[in-house]
Amino acid sequence: MRFTKLGFPLAMLLVSASSFAQTDTTKKSVYDQHDAFAPLFYPSQGDDIRAADGTPGPNYWQNRADYVINASLDDTEHSVTGNVTINYTNNSPQALSFVWLQLDQNIYNQQSRGVATTAISGGRWANRNAFNGGYTISSVSLIQNGKQTPVKFEVYDTRMQIKLPSTIRAKGGKTSFRVEYKFVVPEYGTDRLGRLNTKNGWVYEIAQWFPRMCVYDNINGWNTLPYLGQGEFYLEYGDITYNITAPSNHIVVGSGELLNPQEVLTAEQQKRWAAAKSSDKTVMLRSVAEVTEPSSRPGGKKTLTWKFKCVQTRDVAWASSTAFVWDAARINLPGGKKALAMSAYPAESAGDTAWSRSTEYVKGAVEFYSRYLYPYHYPVAVNVAGIVGGMEYPGIVFCGARAKRDGLWGVTSHEFGHHWFPMVVGSDERRFPWMDEGFNTFINELADRDFNNGEYARKTATNARNYVRPFFGPTSESILTVPDVTAGANLGNVAYGKPGYGLALLRENILGPERLDSALRYYVHKWAFKHPTPYDFFHCIENYAGESLDWFWRGWFMNNWKIDQEIQGVAYVQNDSSKGSIITIANMEKLPMPVVLEIKEANGKTNRVKLPVEIWQHGNVWKFHFASTDKITSITLDPDNTLPDVNSKNNVWTGEKLGF
Repeated sequence: MRFTKLGFPLAMLLVSASSFAQTDTTKKSVYDQHDAFAPLFYPSQGDDIRAADGTPGPNYWQNRADYVINASLDDTEHSVTGNVTINYTNNSPQALSFVWLQLDQNIYNQQSRGVATTAISGGRWANRNAFNGGYTISSVSLIQNGKQTPVKFEVYDTRMQIKLPSTIRAKGGKTSFRVEYKFVVPEYGTDRLGRLNTKNGWVYEIAQWFPRMCVYDNINGWNTLPYLGQGEFYLEYGDITYNITAPSNHIVVGSGELLNPQEVLTAEQQKRWAAAKSSDKTVMLRSVAEVTEPSSRPGGKKTLTWKFKCVQTRDVAWASSTAFVWDAARINLPGGKKALAMSAYPAESAGDTAWSRSTEYVKGAVEFYSRYLYPYHYPVAVNVAGIVGGMEYPGIVFCGARAKRDGLWGVTSHEFGHHWFPMVVGSDERRFPWMDEGFNTFINELADRDFNNGEYARKTATNARNYVRPFFGPTSESILTVPDVTAGANLGNVAYGKPGYGLALLRENILGPERLDSALRYYVHKWAFKHPTPYDFFHCIENYAGESLDWFWRGWFMNNWKIDQEIQGVAYVQNDSSKGSIITIANMEKLPMPVVLEIKEANGKTNRVKLPVEIWQHGNVWKFHFASTDKITSITLDPDNTLPDVNSKNNVWTGEKLGF
């Protein structure tokens, strides 16, 4: 491979007056270098909270929420009854006279904004079967000196405001309050939670199951956007201790560490649990045959309380069922650390092409992402088969009970990829879903190549042309569109596909794998368990990679600018191809990109030429010298087909068609 030397003195070349134009140059370019490379991309300068280099500043702060929750599951009326004690720390420089909590279960109330804003046709986020649920809040109390005092609260759809009798002082002030509540578990919970009826009993997947603190930050103050279904979550970090009381014939799995296995597992299951912790092969904790055996559960009590603790987390979720087949295996992490991969699924989901491989998939995905980005930090990673098609929570994910083969691998890898985005890097999903879904989509592709020697890797090269219409079609929207504003048909492209493809372009076309991988790893380490904004991400990647990328952020993320590179013509120096050639290319659309050309000569030589994006700082047309040694037979722009170029017809110049 040979590279053209940029800056070759064109004035010194004696170029033939005749050139070989092959494309229709009547189309006018809409490119403007002043727009593409405009200064002042960033809306504000860095400060001591969010530094200009994209990292947390020396005075960065965020508040903290620690929870203690006690809840019970009634599998007759399908309800959860609970109480939560919230210990809230105000690290902000502002005293707080009130607090806001998220009541996401209220989306299932027929009077909710989520129901009111759902189209008649329904959809993934709809409240199905006219289910009427939501929280019943029986009391809210302030806890002071061990005493509970009722406090006034107001519920507004999926938010609750508590007005405090005294302010929470700035920079470390604390308060505690307790909320008692109850809700009925919907059968279909907007694909976030729900329950599935199987031959051996209901599978409950429980999430958004306790009142949670809204985030108070230095960007918006209180973040109180309502939960409408399509936009996900933005949560504070803390430690969560929770106790789940369920019928004794249930198996319960959840986020974090199970604190009392000796109280809720049989002696045999405890032995198998210990064996799984040291096994790279899947160990059955409860087999298909044992699901209906009374001996697979401790006897003597009607209910059992499962005690869990999850440290440095933004949320917890859990699942419970009489129907669970349960297996586990060891996860090997960097530095010699270990975790436990587990899967819980009904007997109908078992099988060598289905959920019997789930734990293998969990282990493979978590081990890869831990090597690539940041070590997995929870003690367990649980995959649950149920009604939810695919949803992530810290240390536990819910995936479709009917998933098989590459479908099960794909959803498992994707949902566990969310451990890094947004469970570790705590971005605002309700405003910026691409900061978790898009980043996750990007790393999923890398995991596909890694798992089991590429068992589920893409078998054919990506055809970038397939992305032109989804990314740039007449109804497409920009990546920075808020999810609840995004058309349902566009969400996959806006939040997943286009941002994921954008990172792939950074990796393969702009920065290179080593620079992008290192920069992304740096971003994760700097913002672990913190709240970055899009501009923090942009700054961070630029500063670590040492490359100004505002032209790319502006065109690919902020706007929906198209790509169209064109070969306009070839001219030989002194009409002699052996003395070199002048090749003319153009940028016809608004987004500039680096250029790669494959040039073939009549003598059989094939050359690659790479030109940096800066050539487009001079306008929409660029001429460069190529040291040809014979007649050029063809030139191909983007020969590896990695750019979603909206007009591929002008990407190829063929000399043979002109008779030379």
